[in-house]
Amino acid sequence: MALSKELLEILACPKCKGDIYLTPNEDGLICDRCKLLYEIKDDIPIMLIEEAKPVQE
Repeated sequence: MALSKELLEILACPKCKGDIYLTPNEDGLICDRCKLLYEIKDDIPIMLIEEAKPVQE
């Protein structure tokens, strides 16, 4: 995974500006407040609200 710890600390959910965290297999970022998954493709987080997927609970 090419995302540095420093980058993860400053990234926020683009919808609610809340905290996000890596999925266990490090292929996406999750916002618990919005229940959205932002995928990571080619080591680049896709932080577009319209591209986010709902999180399955």
